[in-house]
Amino acid sequence: MALKRIMVAVLACLIVACDQKPETNVGAMATQVGVVTLKAEPVTLFSDLTGRVTGTMVSDVRPQVEGIIKKRLFKEGDDVVAGQVLYEIDPATYQASYDEAVAQLQNALAIVNSSKLKAERYAALVKENGVSRQDADDAMATYKQNVASVAQYRAAVESAKINLDYTKVRAPISGRIGISSVTPGALVTASQTTALATIRTLDPIYVDLTQSSTQLLKLKKQQLQNSDNTVPVTVTLEDGSQYQHPGKLELTEVSVDESTGSVTLRAVFPNPEHDLLPGMFVRATVSNGVRSEAILAPQQGITRDAKGNGTALVVNKENKVESREVVTDRVIGNKWLITQGLQSGDRLITEGTSKVQAGMTVKAVEVGATESSDGNGGK
Repeated sequence: MALKRIMVAVLACLIVACDQKPETNVGAMATQVGVVTLKAEPVTLFSDLTGRVTGTMVSDVRPQVEGIIKKRLFKEGDDVVAGQVLYEIDPATYQASYDEAVAQLQNALAIVNSSKLKAERYAALVKENGVSRQDADDAMATYKQNVASVAQYRAAVESAKINLDYTKVRAPISGRIGISSVTPGALVTASQTTALATIRTLDPIYVDLTQSSTQLLKLKKQQLQNSDNTVPVTVTLEDGSQYQHPGKLELTEVSVDESTGSVTLRAVFPNPEHDLLPGMFVRATVSNGVRSEAILAPQQGITRDAKGNGTALVVNKENKVESREVVTDRVIGNKWLITQGLQSGDRLITEGTSKVQAGMTVKAVEVGATESSDGNGGK
């Protein structure tokens, strides 16, 4: 009888153990995954573009009269100001022409005075019949011809003076002058195609960038949103260093290339140290504005199918896995900027995605964001 009771007790324990085992297995079999809870946050968007530096004003120095270069009055590479004398052409022949024109003018003035007095005397005598009406009219006509001659010679003097002044070749604009193509003793002409030197204005200076017309529309919208009506631009130099002065975008200087659909954006920068030089290649970062409710998802949580479409696995409130189709805009830091498919509060699976599939019950463990983003990135 005692043995029978012992066997019944053992059997009851086995039945209880069997009833509890499945519950233990259910908890043990739930796959553990690492998740990141997404939160909406403000993000400043940027576009990285390439461009070339160009001077705000460029002017070739050319002679306007023919002659021999007598002096060069500047040092190559120096800053010059508008109106500064750069070259002196031998003025001897132009000085002689000017002196001759002045002498002819003085002679014409003397003649006109004499003819004026004669015309006045004949006008008085014709009233007393001292001279004929014809003689009086001829005297007046001669006087008027001499007056016209004075005007002609005065214009000749002015022309000769202009040519004489042109023997001093002056800077048309202010800026930095380059290498001289001539030396003293060289013959120059007014119609020559070769410039004597080139002057470029370096402060401020332009940076010409290339961008798609679609992105241009976004930039224009951002410009309208800014109270100061400007779009900020920063530049990275060829050696990788950051240019110290920020610039601004001038959207009024763009035109669309019909063959490529791209536009040339012109940014203007202060350049007091002349670190930016015309022809230099630079990389520019253009602000596209601030997205106040942006969703940033870690890259390891977004996968791509054969067509390149983005997908993500999230854990819902019932701890079950859901598959979402997502649309990404660009990479910002180590994250994707999500425009569709995910929202604030979603628990995105970033660890263990290969072990689970949609519909499975999982154990979600928060892993957090590994790195904060700085807002830079490109499509």
